[in-house]
Amino acid sequence: MAADLGFDGVEVMVWADPLSQDVGALRRRAARTVPIMAVHAPCLLITQRVWSPDPEQRLRRAVEAAQDLDARTVVVHPPFRWQRRYAESFADLVADLEDRSGVAVAVENMFPVRRGVGGRTMAMSAFKPSIDPTEDGGHRHYTLDLSHTSAAHMDAMALADRMGAGLTHVHLADGNGLSKDEHLVPGRGDQPCASLCERLARRGFTGQVILEISTRRARGPAERTKDLAEALLFARLHLARPSTPEADT
Repeated sequence: MAADLGFDGVEVMVWADPLSQDVGALRRRAARTVPIMAVHAPCLLITQRVWSPDPEQRLRRAVEAAQDLDARTVVVHPPFRWQRRYAESFADLVADLEDRSGVAVAVENMFPVRRGVGGRTMAMSAFKPSIDPTEDGGHRHYTLDLSHTSAAHMDAMALADRMGAGLTHVHLADGNGLSKDEHLVPGRGDQPCASLCERLARRGFTGQVILEISTRRARGPAERTKDLAEALLFARLHLARPSTPEADT
């Protein structure tokens, strides 16, 4: 579908699907269709035993996969709080992997779990040091996910500013501020998708913008294709570099 719709390439999330774990099969598929531009390390709760039960080994395998696939980016979530040893060494591990491989390990912003407690809504983070990867010294490279900023009620443009030159990867999607990860087609929610893309274009952004939208509610293949095509059109429209530079606001 990515090839038919005219996408430049894809990001592969490594998860329960056997194809996503098979680097050789991915390489063969990419040779026939579109290149794999990025690899998302298996760091969801449902992927805690994909490749290895050790999160450090999963990240190492993801970087090796990216090298084999000529993908220049690995996306990774911050450690869960209960992964204490991994969390303590995470920043050094990421930096070392980047130095050794030449692959950018772009740490992604996350969102808290919200629960009603005593008539109030409490937000609790499962990640260490927090859902904001720029905290506690930060990293060289970041992934900015706009569905996550929506769920976190976080200012996406301010987060992009904190990421600065380290912002090298974007998960372009939308949300309406619900406590769950919505991944709407950009333009269908309340996130500054257009403004962010236009700012990146003005600044000559050379990173990757990945459309990470959910099509689970699509009523059949035709509606799924329509949603993907609309998302691609939105991205191309707002990422088109302006003919004259404008000051950022």
